[in-house]
This record gives sequence, C-alpha cells and structure tokens, in this order.
Amino acid sequence: MKNDTKIKGYFYLLLTFTLWGSLYVVSKYVLGKMPAFTISFFRFALAFVALTIACRKDTGRIEKKDYKYIVFIGFAGYFIAVGAQLLGTKYAGASLASLINSLNPVTMTVFAAILLHETMTLRKVLGILLALGGVYVIIGTGAQEVSLSGVAFSLFSVLLWSFVSVLTRRITQKYDALKITRYGAGLAALMYLPVCVGEIAGGQEMHVDISCVAGLLYMGIVCTGAAYFLWNKSLSILEAGTCSAFYPIQPLVSTLLGILLLHEKVGLSFLAGAVLIVAGVLTNLSSPAKPR
Repeated sequence: MKNDTKIKGYFYLLLTFTLWGSLYVVSKYVLGKMPAFTISFFRFALAFVALTIACRKDTGRIEKKDYKYIVFIGFAGYFIAVGAQLLGTKYAGASLASLINSLNPVTMTVFAAILLHETMTLRKVLGILLALGGVYVIIGTGAQEVSLSGVAFSLFSVLLWSFVSVLTRRITQKYDALKITRYGAGLAALMYLPVCVGEIAGGQEMHVDISCVAGLLYMGIVCTGAAYFLWNKSLSILEAGTCSAFYPIQPLVSTLLGILLLHEKVGLSFLAGAVLIVAGVLTNLSSPAKPR
C-alpha cells in the first residue's frame, strides 16, 4: 500500500473519531429535548438523505448474493449495536458505558485476527493497552452502583459492533464505502421508525425548537452520515486492527470539547490520560507493516 493512501486513511480516522467525540457534546443537549430512539431515527434518516444526494451519480449495482452483508451491517450494526449502546448508557451511566465502549480496539483486533487473518503484533497489543489505560484514567470508575443490565447491553454492543466492523472491512474491498453506508443508514432508519413512533405515542415529551433541529441536523448529516462513511472508507484502506487503535481518541475529544463548550472541569487525570492515548495510537501506528 502506498504511503499517501495510508496517510489518507489515518486522516479519515482522526476526522471520524473527532466527529464521534463531538456527538456526545451535542447529544447532551438534544437528549433533553427528545427521546433517545426518536433521535436515532432522525440521525439515520438525515444521514440517508445526505448520502443519497452524495450518491446521485452512482450507477453501480450490488450483486444479489452480497445484499445479506449490507442488510447485516444496517440491521445488526447501525440498529441493534447502536441501540444497545444507547440502552447501556441509559442503565449503566455514561462513564461506565464509555469505559466498556473503549474495549472496541481489543475486540476488533481479535475478530480481525480470527476472521481476516490480520497480524496481532506485540507492539499493536502494547499500543492498545496504553490507549485503554488513558481512557481509564480520563473516565475513571466512579462510585456509582453497577447495573448488570447496563453492562450487558454495553458489552453486547461492543462485541456486535466490532464483528460488524470487521465484516465491513471485507465488503468495502468490493464496493464503494459511500454506497454501503447509504444502504446501511436507510435500513437503520426503517428499523428505528416503529420504535420512534412508539416513544411518541407513549407520551414521551418532545420540546423541538430551532437549536434542537440544528443539533439533529449536525448529528444526522455530520456525525452519522459523514462520520460513518469516513469510518467505512478507513476500513477499506487500512486493517481493522489499525482502525480500532484510534477509538480512544473519541473520549479524549468529547472531554476536550466538554471543557471548551460546556465548561466542564477536569484535573491532571485528563492530561495523563491524553498522553497515554496519544502514546498508544503512535505506538500502534509505528507497527511494521505486514509484508504483501
């Protein structure tokens, strides 16, 4: 693989996790206005519309035998895994759910080694451990009671999302990442629609205003449509294990944006964790390339 292609892949990953990190800050506001799964419906519906516009000149077709993979990505990844993450955050709390979510680099690397035969080097493992240590230092464990259901939902989400991401790595070798993301987002929106209707029919409060609409547009078009495309594009360029190494950047960005935009206070633990995360990512990226 050419170095300039790899550099593009790294840039896509940095942008992906920066956008996903900003999602947490925006969602804190929007979640106070609308039910969680209603927000998810609008996220993926808006993403589908934006990606459809971006794909308007695409004339390529997906072979019938490969539709099952696209359906699995949209249903299992964008609907089930993301929905389980929402429930995990609801029952376990944001800090514990985020800490469990940081296991993604470990589970993705393992799945990639088993299913895609990617090499798991000692340096790659060390980089993951350093980054996970940084996430642990930043988020902490807190003194809250542990919800077993919340932990179960979060762990299930991590395992399923990692498996779907590894599958996406395989299918993006055959089809354009934009096309796959579009179909996946559209299917997820259809799956979320009845849940959304149920939340609204059940009498859950809705307080929609201009700022809420702006937040939804950002979450749907930027944090979902653009970020999911960039993630899939990264998987088409780089090994799944390498892509997973960037996951700890997400809580780093969300914490930093929380300081800048929400005036949240952090201590030395944030700086220590940030150093560990950067060291972990750089260690992973410095892993020698697998000969081709």
